[in-house]
Amino acid sequence: MADIAKTAKVEKSATLAAFLFLAIFSYFWVGLNAFPDPNAASLSTPYGGSSNVLNQLIVIAMSAVVLVTVLQNPARHLLLRPYGLLICLLVWLLLTGLFAGDPSAAFRRIVFAILVCLCANAVLLIPRDGEQFAKLMCIGLTFTVGLSYFGVIAMPHLAIHQATDALEQSLAGDWRGHFGHKNVAAAAMVYAVFFGFYIATAGHARLGLMIALSAGFFVLHAGGKTSAAMLPAILLLAWIFERWIRLGILMLAGGLAGLNAILLTAAISPSFSSLLASAGIDPTFTDRGSIWRLALSAIAERPIIGYGFQSFWQTDALFNSGQAMTTWAVTAANSHNGYVEQLINGGIPALAMVVIWLVILPIGYARRALAGHNDIALTRLFLRIWLFSLFLACLESPFFGNSGPIWFTMLIAVFGLRLQANAGLVVHAPASLGSVPVRGK
Repeated sequence: MADIAKTAKVEKSATLAAFLFLAIFSYFWVGLNAFPDPNAASLSTPYGGSSNVLNQLIVIAMSAVVLVTVLQNPARHLLLRPYGLLICLLVWLLLTGLFAGDPSAAFRRIVFAILVCLCANAVLLIPRDGEQFAKLMCIGLTFTVGLSYFGVIAMPHLAIHQATDALEQSLAGDWRGHFGHKNVAAAAMVYAVFFGFYIATAGHARLGLMIALSAGFFVLHAGGKTSAAMLPAILLLAWIFERWIRLGILMLAGGLAGLNAILLTAAISPSFSSLLASAGIDPTFTDRGSIWRLALSAIAERPIIGYGFQSFWQTDALFNSGQAMTTWAVTAANSHNGYVEQLINGGIPALAMVVIWLVILPIGYARRALAGHNDIALTRLFLRIWLFSLFLACLESPFFGNSGPIWFTMLIAVFGLRLQANAGLVVHAPASLGSVPVRGK
């Protein structure tokens, strides 16, 4: 009888863990407002102005449940590591928030960012073993990819950009699925391709390949040129990382430095811009150049403390500044460059700490994980997601994007690489066990 009761308790625990995992995944990959109205008035509200009480309450409640669940896990000491660096980054962002136009709003966004990090890390600790993680990802992605296709077929006026949309009518015909924009949809579907490949090697070959192929087809129709071009390039770079780690690191460092140098130089140098144009390259990179010029000009005025966490773009101060008379870029939602965005948020110190956290430390994690004995397919998944996110950040601002799938999924990869490097993965948990202890540091 004791064994039966113990087994029932384990099964109940696994069911609750699965429900919590899928709830977190669905919140970030689907959200509370799937298929947003492209003509909604909220599209033109200032950054963060469209946040609502229900959304905040759900995130707080979900994070509380996550924290209680993870604190009962033997691997709870692996949550939100490395402590020292993340605490320093948090303290600095809180300090710079004092200089924001609206400090209280900056502090709320910082708290929200912490909760997002908590949820992303917990997604890796909640599943009982690697097998359950693969199954839950398979369920979640089958639903989300299928939901986007459902929208394209049944609700094209919401799932496909239209010429009648309030903004960006030039994107008419590009698929966006249940996401708000085709660039987000394209990046999310690239992640889905990576997950599909992993699921295919984790015992669900047909479903995994179906997810990968359908997501790849969606990328082509989303019109996300950056994501579509990066998909094969990242697969190649990850392959090189696995075989020649030093070459992979050099390609990563050189690629990030070189690409950012080209993009930002083109924004401020007419001669270099003309050189790119003569080579058949759009020197504005779909008019991002105007945004980068505005951002670099603002950074030059406050290079150390920045403007406060997510407190520069789409604010009354920027709308009413003299810049509003000379450039449309004052209406931009962000810097369209994750690295520049950190200079805006918290100056040079914030950028330095973010680069250490998201670029330098994961290089070491990847090196140790690839040389270790954990599931190579899972390490490969995290490696691909991480590499793609870093290069995507040269043209978009995914870091600390507290809603949507991009930042959440990148965090899974960063925390996942650290776990693969420092902890022992449980591939198949014994049926008599709930959360299995994990060694790690």
